[in-house]
Amino acid sequence: MKLLRVGTAGAERPALLDADGTLRDLSGLVDDIDGALLADGGALGRVRAAGESGELPVLDPAGLRIGPPLGRIGKVVCIGLNYHDHAREIGAEPPAEPVVFLKAPDTVVGPHDTVLIPRGSVKTDWEVELAVVIGRTARYLGSAEEALGHVAGYAVAHDVSEREFQIERGGTWDKGKNCETFNPLGPWLVTADEVADPQDLSLRLWVNGEPKQDGTTADQIFPVGEVVRYLSHFMTLYPGDIVNTGTPAGVALGAPEPKPFLRAGDVVELEITGLGRQRQELKDA
Repeated sequence: MKLLRVGTAGAERPALLDADGTLRDLSGLVDDIDGALLADGGALGRVRAAGESGELPVLDPAGLRIGPPLGRIGKVVCIGLNYHDHAREIGAEPPAEPVVFLKAPDTVVGPHDTVLIPRGSVKTDWEVELAVVIGRTARYLGSAEEALGHVAGYAVAHDVSEREFQIERGGTWDKGKNCETFNPLGPWLVTADEVADPQDLSLRLWVNGEPKQDGTTADQIFPVGEVVRYLSHFMTLYPGDIVNTGTPAGVALGAPEPKPFLRAGDVVELEITGLGRQRQELKDA
């Protein structure tokens, strides 16, 4: 299933994109697309049956904002340096264990919402990432295979980063990762049953129409299942938590000088196989 949320920011309603590409209203069936729904197999079954019946009300997508496909997000856990080619481009050794940091849930915005360049920023960068959405509580998992059974679905994430704040201003990475609007998500949450192999997905990103990133999840240093298993030994992952699993090569930080960091007026587009496409215009905060 392709689950999404539509409407003005803060007042989104749940929806479903059916097999024919028709947008349908789920608000008469469920309150929201959130962790509570993803953890309820019976409710998901009813949603699936309703979507297949063709009886759900049709929504006109014209002029309708697409919000983040997940509401009431618990936490956003991110993995840094998780692609071999990205580590090479910035001259870093592949990590022996996953590099973990957090983004605040309030950084999450819709896939086509405006991204704001922070005041004083000169090094705002792009990062297309596969987002993993947790559907079952994950705690001290024993294997990568078991971990994949705790995944509800997948989505496109844009892990926007301010590299000066992240690397040059002291402390941890948090200052460069948590600026407002720094995690566009969506357009859809694609349930795990529709993603045959999360290690066989292409990721692409363009800036002002120019290709910048063209990678594959096959190049991940730590695959999705291993990332979820590993994290479950350091924190409990709950339904509705998100894990951003890293970015492939092609970021501005890895480019020759002068590095082409983002500026107001730039347009970033990104996509992942089967998970949809995003488009954001950059503006000054």
